[in-house]
Amino acid sequence: MLTRGANLGVSMLWGICAILAISLIVFFMGGVVTEPTDTAPEAVNGASEVVVETPEVEDKTPGVAEQEPEKPEKPRSIGVSITASIPNGAPFGIVFAICFPAFTGMIAGLGLSGDLRNPQRSIPLGTIAATLVGMIIYVFVAIKLWQSATPEQLADTDRIIMADISAWGPAIFIGLGAASFSSALGSIMVAPRTLQALARDHVLPIPALNRLMRTGVGKSQEPVPATFVSGAIAIVFVAIGELNFIAQILTMFFLVTYGALCVVSFLENFAGNPSYRPTFQSRWYVSLLGAVMCGLMMFQISVFYAFLSIFLIMAIYIGLRQGRSEQRGMIGIFQGAMFQLTRWLQTTLQKNRANFSESGWQPSIVGITQFGERRLGHFDLLRWLCHRQGFGQFIQFFPGDYSFSEELSARIHVDALIQQSEASGAGIYVDSLICPTFQLALAQVLQMPGISGLPNNTILLEFDENQPEEIPEVQQGASLAVESLFNVLILRSTKYRFGYRSSIHVWVTDDNLANVPMMLLLAYILVGHPEWKRAQIRLFACSTSWDTELDADQLSTVIQEGRLPISMQNVTSVSYESEEALEQEVAHRSAQADLVITGLTAEDINSEDLDYVLQRYQGVNDVLFVHSIEQISID
Repeated sequence: MLTRGANLGVSMLWGICAILAISLIVFFMGGVVTEPTDTAPEAVNGASEVVVETPEVEDKTPGVAEQEPEKPEKPRSIGVSITASIPNGAPFGIVFAICFPAFTGMIAGLGLSGDLRNPQRSIPLGTIAATLVGMIIYVFVAIKLWQSATPEQLADTDRIIMADISAWGPAIFIGLGAASFSSALGSIMVAPRTLQALARDHVLPIPALNRLMRTGVGKSQEPVPATFVSGAIAIVFVAIGELNFIAQILTMFFLVTYGALCVVSFLENFAGNPSYRPTFQSRWYVSLLGAVMCGLMMFQISVFYAFLSIFLIMAIYIGLRQGRSEQRGMIGIFQGAMFQLTRWLQTTLQKNRANFSESGWQPSIVGITQFGERRLGHFDLLRWLCHRQGFGQFIQFFPGDYSFSEELSARIHVDALIQQSEASGAGIYVDSLICPTFQLALAQVLQMPGISGLPNNTILLEFDENQPEEIPEVQQGASLAVESLFNVLILRSTKYRFGYRSSIHVWVTDDNLANVPMMLLLAYILVGHPEWKRAQIRLFACSTSWDTELDADQLSTVIQEGRLPISMQNVTSVSYESEEALEQEVAHRSAQADLVITGLTAEDINSEDLDYVLQRYQGVNDVLFVHSIEQISID
């Protein structure tokens, strides 16, 4: 083999196939196994003796007389039941693990692809043909065993039952020897060539080992060094001596390899990558079924060895990926699959857009600012609101005309925001937009689809308390958003940056009752974030009338029915006679609050006094103004 090459091995395999075919023919020509009458078969694993005359195994053939005691043998009943079993039998997983390596020879041709004239055609045809022929032979062998012997006889490890059934017993031993020799011959041809191919592709982690293993001898470049290495590995496992243990280990590695191939095939098919163009195409659901079945069988055989083999193949993959970052790996495959999954989900959600209202209100917020990483209060509020119960997009606006150089500059700033998002664990999407004016940028943002497949429903704007000149731009954006039927959130940020995140004060007035459900839901979502987990929500019901207790009771009912985490002790009624008095109350009661939430009417947004409205409540920290277009219910 080391000097003549694979041609000699293949020629020998044809002779072995002829021997196996003759052995199978002799086996199928055999009859029924008979037992002496004075020797009852012993039960498996030390169970009590099996009585031949039981109804399950008694011969009911008409006309058969009772055997005389002095006669040596009598026929045993066979084919009693296809579901017949024996006591204390081995579980299916163990039997599968021991038998499975016998099936792996069907793909032995893969290792000989370098010696084939047309491997693209020969390998698929040969593998499929071997699988079908082998499956048919195994099925007929199982049927023949069922018809010719009882379950107890089949489980007797002290005999070769196929030799007893066969028309000429020695033919089975010759066939077993030929099958063993063919397996060894296939391994000694395939394993070294596989190792040599890996070395030639520089897959092995040690360069010197790659140079040694890729060395070939003679015209056909026989892998002599690789043969010695693979032979040494085989000797180590043979030295273990426990056949069943070795069979389970081999089965695990075969299954994890097949499963990994099926996973890659499924992901590549699902991703629709045009670079994936295999000569032999397979359906994605067939690959998925193969991966699932491999995983199930691995864990049925042994949970420990299943996890161990998965860990080892992952460690091997990570080791082989070192120094090959330029090559497409599993990350690229998973990304392609995720892109396809995202597309499918978004198109499905778009088709069912009419049913969105039935699932309850969820914030789908777009925040837009030109300050980006320079003022992060806007960014922080968005990531808190969209941590788990909402969806968010953060758009940094860059004023100016679009050019490629401007695009590159914008990407640098966006990368910094993405790093900030990763560091803070934010689940929001970050992007940039280059536009001549803020209003044109906002018009484009209002037309953006939501990242979740849901349409965006809320715009988040921001200005600095010490920069009132930013308010006209915010007013233009708020007016455009209201005209487009978007909810509007305006954050008046300060250097306080939400302080200790321990208190949220919600102020409700008579003219802002329509905004109350959204204000309460936003406060509830905020305290659900880990950074606000110790925060308390306080609700202030403000009225110019003296019947303020009624307003507080109504809000308490809303809180109880909506199961909001607001204590009734934190609901306070406040009466005021003028706007100045209300501002004094807010400044007095919420001076230490980390966030104040208040309402904003449509008249306020469209009035020329919006700058005055947004600058109210001096003496408090960060303020969130809320205007709700949607009719949100708390139930």
